[in-house]
Amino acid sequence: MKHFLSVACLLLVIAFGGQAKAAGTGIKITEMAVTTKIVRGNPIDSVRRISWRSVPSLFCFTRTVSSDGGEQSITHVWYRDEVKVAEYKLPVRGERWRTYSKKSVDRGSPGEWRVDALDGDGNLLKSVKFKVN
Repeated sequence: MKHFLSVACLLLVIAFGGQAKAAGTGIKITEMAVTTKIVRGNPIDSVRRISWRSVPSLFCFTRTVSSDGGEQSITHVWYRDEVKVAEYKLPVRGERWRTYSKKSVDRGSPGEWRVDALDGDGNLLKSVKFKVN
């Protein structure tokens, strides 16, 4: 009887664990870049290092694919020197989707930056790092 219960519990864990994973958002990021400008829905460059004096703002562009195509969301979380400075919830409304968030750049902006893209459950999908001088 103990053996039967152990096997039954194991099967339940496997079954529900698999369903929980399958029920996840299903969003994948195919492209993510911090850029100085977006033209016709696409980033014009990919920033790794930039002077705060050269642009008034930066954009974090994200291209996604989704298995179900239903309305979902991702969140961009902007960090400067490991301190969260901004958070933007962005809609994802199709199997293939492009979106972006925007952050102003000024004299207080120099430092090591990172933007994390999170799914609707708060799981990290992708991260991009750059430096502002």
